[in-house]
Amino acid sequence: MRPGIRIGKIAVIILFFSLSACNNPAHRHADKKVFRYNEPGGITSLDPAFANNDANTRACMQLYNGLVQADSQLHIQPCIAKSWEIGSRGQVFVFHLRTDVYFHENNSFDVREEFDVIHNKNNPIRVTRKVIAKDFIYSFKRLTDPLIASPCRWVMDRVQRDSLGKISGIEAIDDSTLRITLDRPFTPFLSMLSMVSCSVVPQEVVDYFGADFRSHPCGTGPFLFRIWKPDMELVFLKNENYFESNLAGERLPFLDAIEISFIPEKENAFIEFLKGNLDLINGIDGPIRDQLLSRTGQLQPRFAGKFNFETSPFLNTEYLSIVNDCDKAKLKSNPLCDKRIRQALSYGFYRRNLSRYLSGNIGVAGIDGIVPPGLPSYDSSIVVGYYYYSSKVRALLKEAGHEDGKDLPEIVLHTNIEARELCEYVQKQWEEFGINVSVDLRSHEEQMQLIDEGRLSFFRSSWIADYPDAENFLGLFYSKNIPPNGHNYTHFSNKDYDEIYEKAMEETNDSARYVLYRYMDQLLMEYSPVIIVYYDQSIRITQLNISGLSHNAMGHLSLKLVQKN
Repeated sequence: MRPGIRIGKIAVIILFFSLSACNNPAHRHADKKVFRYNEPGGITSLDPAFANNDANTRACMQLYNGLVQADSQLHIQPCIAKSWEIGSRGQVFVFHLRTDVYFHENNSFDVREEFDVIHNKNNPIRVTRKVIAKDFIYSFKRLTDPLIASPCRWVMDRVQRDSLGKISGIEAIDDSTLRITLDRPFTPFLSMLSMVSCSVVPQEVVDYFGADFRSHPCGTGPFLFRIWKPDMELVFLKNENYFESNLAGERLPFLDAIEISFIPEKENAFIEFLKGNLDLINGIDGPIRDQLLSRTGQLQPRFAGKFNFETSPFLNTEYLSIVNDCDKAKLKSNPLCDKRIRQALSYGFYRRNLSRYLSGNIGVAGIDGIVPPGLPSYDSSIVVGYYYYSSKVRALLKEAGHEDGKDLPEIVLHTNIEARELCEYVQKQWEEFGINVSVDLRSHEEQMQLIDEGRLSFFRSSWIADYPDAENFLGLFYSKNIPPNGHNYTHFSNKDYDEIYEKAMEETNDSARYVLYRYMDQLLMEYSPVIIVYYDQSIRITQLNISGLSHNAMGHLSLKLVQKN
């Protein structure tokens, strides 16, 4: 994009602020409470089996429900399951289902006695039916069906299978009781079930539409599908038969509809927000961020009171990975095999300055462990990581026999173009201590292939949580997850760590499990297979007449409690 065009768009944005253009929006359906937001990259599927990116997940959250759900603090709460028990040290889960949950109306249901016919003058033959335990058996097994090819099929990898490899560990004890047995204890499985991909779907509707279920969705959620015009808009309507209520006993949802637009340019979408044609801006970057925020990450004073602005933790840890499979032959040639050198690198740069200059102060300095803020088990008062400590760097280098970097072999840090500035920032900081680091740039695809093959020893990494449990981060360092069995790309292997990890997976008491998580995180900081750089944050901007929008660290967009005044 040419500079002149970019400057012109920002000038228009500032003009909208100065004229208070959003005070007199021209809305369609003025008598209805319609929530509008934009997905610049589009949506590819409304099938929860393909809720593997943010856009698909945000849309599917409005249409579907699962057994459990995560609240704003990422604690697991009831949803279609009203209660549950965990037995056999985290291997058996028994769920007791609500009996008042119905699928959205759809003509694909057969009209039989056990079905509920919805009579109204507009749709006299629309039918639905109650959700029962067998629906979850179908939905979970469907995730693993090779013909479906769901990118979320791994969620069911831990469920018990028979000798032929078929799932046998999901059983309906009766219509309202579901039992899931895993192949080994794994208490975080409960958190995994809060993922949108684990939502319940009706087999009749899926069978009727086949692959087109992606554009003819049918769930149990607070909103139901109305129309999808690719590249134009997606519309959901209020589910009048939704089963959840708020704490005051008011039936949800409060909104009449949701409209999702697909404006590709974020600057244009922001202008639409200022006009009042959008109710939410989910994340800002580039010139918009520079105009809105000060260098401390706060709103510029001239924008105060124009809209609701909030930041929150986002479960993404940015770090540098160090491969730890050092045999005797590598000890002399690879300085990173020395724990003292790894620790010196961790102490050797200003993290607070990095987020200030590279991301508009959006982000938190990575001075704790691998587990980011926002998870229930996070506790920075217990897990102590690394911060800039120049005398400690020099002492560690001297202890390792490389005072002021003398005779220290060159270290190569591999990255892709997106993280070039970050890596060059730490590179220059390390130069002050005589640590010679070169930055090797590769495409994302090439770098990932080399990492998978174990051919890189030092590389930039990040991990975004798949589910709201710290195990999702700590499992990256369990020795049995070394590729090709998992994502332990550092090849970290420590007997004490593995024993604590396995004990944590069997611990059904959350508080006790969190103690073990923190101990594991502290062990990682001691052995330093990674250098933590920063923890991500998310930004949401809403119109002043919007309330009730929850904001958790998973980046979920739950609209069932939202009110528009």
